[in-house]
Amino acid sequence: MSTTTSYKQPALIGGLVLGVLSALPIVYFGNCCCLWIITGGVVAAYVLQSNQSTPITPADGALAGLLAGLTGAIIHFLLSIPIDIVVGPWERAFGQRLLEMTNNPQMQEALTRSLDQSARGGFAFLIIRRAGVLLLMLVLGGAFSTVGGVLGALMFKKSSAPTA
Repeated sequence: MSTTTSYKQPALIGGLVLGVLSALPIVYFGNCCCLWIITGGVVAAYVLQSNQSTPITPADGALAGLLAGLTGAIIHFLLSIPIDIVVGPWERAFGQRLLEMTNNPQMQEALTRSLDQSARGGFAFLIIRRAGVLLLMLVLGGAFSTVGGVLGALMFKKSSAPTA
């Protein structure tokens, strides 16, 4: 890869895929197996290869994936706060309905504890919790999106022109 290779666009696009999908309610469950994190790395490698006339190496894909993972963690952090503010009351109402319907004392205790914690936490608790998730996403996002970048580099690698 030449020294003029720019990883900005691949990191931003891969990070957007990773961050947005990881922050959306219900959709974020895809990350229980790091699906969106790996996908962000794959997308970053695809964009990097699309911007190059020569084949990228797995190391190029790994770097694009790593940068996408770090970018995606920050995007996830920034998006998840307003989403939590909007969706939080709905989640608490759903939890309250679930609490009223369950007959299992252990489940009732767990739900009560969870509802009490979310009700008394407030905005400061939300920011602290999201900061913890940010740190986790930086580590997991960096690691698994790097793997996705390597996979993307191998999947989307352009064939090199035959030499005469």
